[in-house]
Amino acid sequence: MRILRYLFEHKLALLVVVSMFIIQAFCDLSLPYFTSQIVDVGIQQSGVEDAVPEIMSAKTFERVASQLPDGDEALLRDSYVQTEDGLWRLEDVSSETRASLNAALSFPLAVEYMPQIAPDSDVAAWVDAYLEGTLSKQELIKIVDQAKESARLSSPDSFDAFIEQQGVEAVKAEYRACGIDIFDVQLAYLIRIGLFMLLATLLALIVHCVMNFAACRTATKIGRDLRTRLFTKVISFSDAEINRFSAASLITRGTNDIQLIQQLCLMFQRLMVYSPILAIGGIIMIAQTNVSMSWIIGLAIVLVVIVSGILMAITMPKFKIMQTLIDKVNLIAREMLTGMSVVRAFNRQTYEEHRFDEANTALLGTQLFTNRAMAFMMPSMMLIMNAVSVVIVWVGSSYVDMGTIQTGDLIAFITYAMVIVSSFLFLGLIAIMIPRANVASVRVDEVIATSASIADAARVYDGLIPESCGAKIEFKDVCFAYADDSTNAIDHVSFTVPAGSTCAIIGPTGCGKTTILKLIERFFDVTSGQVLVDDVDVRELSQHKLHSLLGYVPQQAFLFSGTIASNVAYGAPETSEDRIETSLSIAQATDFVHAKEKGIDEEVSQGGTNVSGGQRQRLAIARALATDAKAYLFDDSFSALDYKTDAALRRDLKTKLFGKTVLIVAQRIATIMGADQIIVLDEGRVVGCGTHSELLNSCGTYREIALSQLSEQELFGGGEVA
Repeated sequence: MRILRYLFEHKLALLVVVSMFIIQAFCDLSLPYFTSQIVDVGIQQSGVEDAVPEIMSAKTFERVASQLPDGDEALLRDSYVQTEDGLWRLEDVSSETRASLNAALSFPLAVEYMPQIAPDSDVAAWVDAYLEGTLSKQELIKIVDQAKESARLSSPDSFDAFIEQQGVEAVKAEYRACGIDIFDVQLAYLIRIGLFMLLATLLALIVHCVMNFAACRTATKIGRDLRTRLFTKVISFSDAEINRFSAASLITRGTNDIQLIQQLCLMFQRLMVYSPILAIGGIIMIAQTNVSMSWIIGLAIVLVVIVSGILMAITMPKFKIMQTLIDKVNLIAREMLTGMSVVRAFNRQTYEEHRFDEANTALLGTQLFTNRAMAFMMPSMMLIMNAVSVVIVWVGSSYVDMGTIQTGDLIAFITYAMVIVSSFLFLGLIAIMIPRANVASVRVDEVIATSASIADAARVYDGLIPESCGAKIEFKDVCFAYADDSTNAIDHVSFTVPAGSTCAIIGPTGCGKTTILKLIERFFDVTSGQVLVDDVDVRELSQHKLHSLLGYVPQQAFLFSGTIASNVAYGAPETSEDRIETSLSIAQATDFVHAKEKGIDEEVSQGGTNVSGGQRQRLAIARALATDAKAYLFDDSFSALDYKTDAALRRDLKTKLFGKTVLIVAQRIATIMGADQIIVLDEGRVVGCGTHSELLNSCGTYREIALSQLSEQELFGGGEVA
């Protein structure tokens, strides 16, 4: 499972979480034990824990010692010391020694005080006979042993439990005989156990805070790392990969999908790790309380597993398609927001609302189905847990009646049973969440594992690029198709742009003009042939090196949120203010920029929506000019400019970018008439190459485009159209 792989990348934090959970489980499981001790010992036994009195009178001590075998008598005398007032006081002994004393003293103390604490029982009658001398010690022990064997046959352990309980009652009677207030003993015990419970609760609180901090930090780091890896990978993608996944899907994968993974990682640490620890601890504690009722827990676990399995089988297919539906909603919303002006211009609001409603309703139906299925889980689990409580009380009451367990033990058993069942309930909840998060992780890993089709070669060109101001650009028999089975968008194109010259590309719509520039920038790789920059194949250059040689203005000018200065200096962050002003001057943007209240520090909204199309285009041109490139590529970048601004911009490009290579894609003849070389494309092929005057006489396609825009007087009159 991919979630485990993400978590194992943070082994130290996961180890801290597991360690904290073990401590918290110990604290949580100790509370029911302390509660049972308060009920059984603190209330029912008045604070007397066992049949080992802290103080005994000399008479009781000697009478008890006389009834013990030699080994137990020696243990008794080694464990007690006689005080000046004649009483025997228990020394500090180990828990093992105290357990041995409890086993040894229960019967003698019960025999000693039986006439007082159970005057109507058969044992009391035997004791009276023993005390009167009618029965010898050996005869009394033999009769009691036979009675114990008979009791075991009819009711296992009930006689032993009775003797142990009578031993505790004998200790209470001995305390009264020695002048000790039983209320003080009870209060001291309740305070001590209460302090233990308080300390366990405080420790659990501290550990829970540390665990939550570590778990949240780990899950957040996993989300951060995944977003970083995804974003880094997407940045390396070419247009082919972006089109393959779609922008809407990439946005969903980078936000919603990673959020699901992050949430599951957090829940996995909180529940998937803690629940097994708590369940195992609960089973161990139940084994120490009463094993005979464990079948109730087993039945409850089986029912929980069956319910969880059924819900998983029902909801898993829906979870797998839910993310695709979210992609579709995201896609439609993004298209509608991006093309809002188009939607309004053609009065398609109703159509878009209907389209969005269809996608949204499909997502709604899927989510309702899964949520309803999940909503069924909690009531069913609560029914199982409450039924378990009823069965435990019903079965356990008989054990309490027989004396096998005490009331506090029954309370603790119920609590531990709820802990175990709830642990499996949490595991079921996580199991239902896993399929959806697993689908999300598959989608994220699909992007991360995708290799970019445009990547640096294993050995990039490390030779020196000529130091000339401009870059030489050459196409050698280049063919290119956007898909393997599609026709060529560029078909056997060959031309050379000398360094420092201005070259223009023109042709009908869809003839491959923009594709030419994208091949130079290596946004796509050629299908065959070569694209050379300064006589080096662009595939042999590193992408960083190639892009540093080129200044690019795309067909659709895009600005980033920030300021005018930050947008112009985007390609060269260390650009000085003077360089920014120079770039704005060449791009004919100085007038409108200085008209702003803050000048170059004026805020630009996302996408440049707070400036006009022409202003946005000029700022994009200034951004390219601010770089120290050897060649500038303008992809129909003057289309939003008026003729006057267009002419002024071209004039400044010639005078202020002297020596730089300029490649212009344009639709307007007036924009390219003064170029040193004009390349005419038609259906992906070069149908003409030369100057403006040469092409008017030699290229029918160029002449047709020119006559559609300018009159013959303007074309053949000898003057450039401004």
